[in-house]
Amino acid sequence: MILRSIKKQFPFFLGIALTILVISECGIYSFSGSTLPPHIKTVAVPLFEDKTTEFGIDQKFTDGLIDAIIQDNTLKIADPRSADALVRGEILRVEDRAGQYNAQETASDYRVSITAKVAFEDVKKRQILWEETWTQWGSYTDDREAGIDEAIKKISTEILNRTVSGW
Repeated sequence: MILRSIKKQFPFFLGIALTILVISECGIYSFSGSTLPPHIKTVAVPLFEDKTTEFGIDQKFTDGLIDAIIQDNTLKIADPRSADALVRGEILRVEDRAGQYNAQETASDYRVSITAKVAFEDVKKRQILWEETWTQWGSYTDDREAGIDEAIKKISTEILNRTVSGW
């Protein structure tokens, strides 16, 4: 009699056990996609060092990276003295090259490439989490600044992804 009662209730108990297992396993998983150490909540971006002759590129690059971090909203921007981490670096090169040529064999558009060396530092543990060099480009015809803005946006996106997602 007891055995028959247990057999009838077995699917019910199995269902509860599976539900508890699934819920407990999902509780461990994070949908944030972030691979940041849990103690890093704020980041500072000091002015990038300009190793080029391109006037103002250091401020424009730094501002572009800060804007990308603010828009992502995974980390909060902080003062370097109180931040959990730093993103620092240097702009190594800014180069212009012809992009496409027209029938008269003259350049119809151009590409400006920016190369930057960047490091992400955990201030609290005093360790560099990663350091990489990136090169990205932007295209332009008449407005070179638009090409520079495009290149900065691409590099900023790569730095942000590497920082918060570990890509």
